[in-house]
Amino acid sequence: MNPSRRSFVGGNWKATCSKAKVDEIVERLNGMSKVPDGVDLWVSPSAIHVASVAASVRPEVAVGVQNIHTADGYGAYTGELTADMVKESGIQWVLVGHSERRNLFGETVESAGEKAALALSKGMSVLFCIGEHLEDRESGRTMDILTAQLNALVSRVSTEQWSRIVLAYEPTWAIGTGQVATPDQAQEVHASLREWLSANVSPDVAESLRIIYGGSVKGTNAGDLAELPDVDGFLVGGASLKPNFMDMVKHLNNM
Repeated sequence: MNPSRRSFVGGNWKATCSKAKVDEIVERLNGMSKVPDGVDLWVSPSAIHVASVAASVRPEVAVGVQNIHTADGYGAYTGELTADMVKESGIQWVLVGHSERRNLFGETVESAGEKAALALSKGMSVLFCIGEHLEDRESGRTMDILTAQLNALVSRVSTEQWSRIVLAYEPTWAIGTGQVATPDQAQEVHASLREWLSANVSPDVAESLRIIYGGSVKGTNAGDLAELPDVDGFLVGGASLKPNFMDMVKHLNNM
């Protein structure tokens, strides 16, 4: 964790929560004495719960949608959310490129870049996910895969817009598997991403961009990951639904 960058902790609730569970989590978040200084806290409920969470959760907690359509404006896109709809509802954040969107729903490298660029053009902020499969890591292709995913963003984003992006590195082999990248593996990738961004975007963007880690993050490994100089926080899945979610936030705030 670099003190020059604010920490960021996101909770991706996916499609795992009933309304009762959502209300329970919101009540727990609202019951915190405070959101720790120096940490941005973010949650992403399923689409049907976004509006109610945004209206009821404490204002220090940012709320985002889990996906948007690539089309601009409004149209005949059954089952989709457009960026204009999301912004009009008061939601300022979009999660783009999660591995489940890529692997289960056929989202491509290019469509992820299009969605991110569209949201940014509307003045919204983007949590952009990248990650490699186990066979990519074992064959030494991790950075080839990650930079291809990043290139779809770099080619569409202005230098100024990077201030509204948080990058999440989520190795696909560690999502929902109980496996987690070792601290050395996470630091190596995050540092390599900064080197690549420095060369392909700008040194200032590389230094200021928050790069968070996701992939079976939990209370037992968050402390070690939080100590890494190029890890600025976490994107948390199932563990974000549990009472000890705030323990991860405390690791980043040295509470």
